[in-house]
Amino acid sequence: MASSPYASPLGRLKAQFPTFLTAEQIRSLGGAADVADIAKLLEGGPYTAALAQAATLYKGAQLLEVALNRVFVDRNRLAIETSPFAGKPTVAAYLKRWDIQNLGLILSAKAEGRPLKEWEVFLVSSREIPAGLVAGTLTLDDLRALLPLPSVEAIVNAIVRYGYGAVLLPLVDEYGRTGDIFPLLHALDVQYYREVLDAARLFQGDEWTVREFLRSEVDARNALLLLKGKATGLPAETVFSRFFEGGSFPRGTAEEQFNQARSVPDLAQALEGAFPHVTDATPRFESDQSLVAYETVLARERLRRELTRMRAFPLSLAIIFTFLAQAEVERDDLRRIVFSKVYGVPTSELLPLLLRPQLG
Repeated sequence: MASSPYASPLGRLKAQFPTFLTAEQIRSLGGAADVADIAKLLEGGPYTAALAQAATLYKGAQLLEVALNRVFVDRNRLAIETSPFAGKPTVAAYLKRWDIQNLGLILSAKAEGRPLKEWEVFLVSSREIPAGLVAGTLTLDDLRALLPLPSVEAIVNAIVRYGYGAVLLPLVDEYGRTGDIFPLLHALDVQYYREVLDAARLFQGDEWTVREFLRSEVDARNALLLLKGKATGLPAETVFSRFFEGGSFPRGTAEEQFNQARSVPDLAQALEGAFPHVTDATPRFESDQSLVAYETVLARERLRRELTRMRAFPLSLAIIFTFLAQAEVERDDLRRIVFSKVYGVPTSELLPLLLRPQLG
């Protein structure tokens, strides 16, 4: 019997999984006194070299942001380099999400007139390799070349050659009239999910688990969209103009539940059937009127389900996506911890929002 093309990736990545921080380590970091304490607690682990490199140019929260991104990029680079030929196009399509995030940051900052140096550190890049994590089309130099362009319209025209601007060009005139950047960001997201789901159709056999992982992300984003729309009193037509296709949560059901719900808690109760435990966040919402707890619960339940399923198929592309998902969870938790210290969020409020300790 021929060996699986995923035997080698499984062996290489199994050696890397222990480098992820444990749930207890994440909790300890959440209890850090300040940003400097976080950097100290991260020394001696996978972030040691990245922190030392970044310390030559950055300090404080910026130091941590750059170091976290360097480790994250290196892990994603390992994932795509480890992928066998048949799976590489899907991993590449997935990793273009960081091109989209970087472009969104640049467009938003330009629209808001924020200083360039204020947000360059947030670009997902190791500072030495492409910001799109090898899979993307935009290098760090490409992104930096966009920074001094005089307007959103100029940026859109400049990125046409990278395969992203075409979906934005029809929206430029509307942006000029309204100053609303959201339709442009939404168009980039729509293009991303269409392309990554198309790439996932090339899978065979038990690799369907990765397609379900991708579709579940679409579903979670749609559920959060409905909750945000209800919380802000947006009309249904505005909310559903932003609905993402490709998930398993039917649009018709979503429209019915949104229209019938009188409040965010009512809507969460209606969503419980498709999104179990989403009502766990309702007490927090009723206390502070923030949707962050709903976002956390949706992400937690999705990851619990999808990681359990993907781990059951180690000799498939699921092992690559398990690694990618854990890398993203760790980066998100650490960034949340850093910014909680910057903005003075109490540890008691932060800890329930960290995903890694809730995933076991």
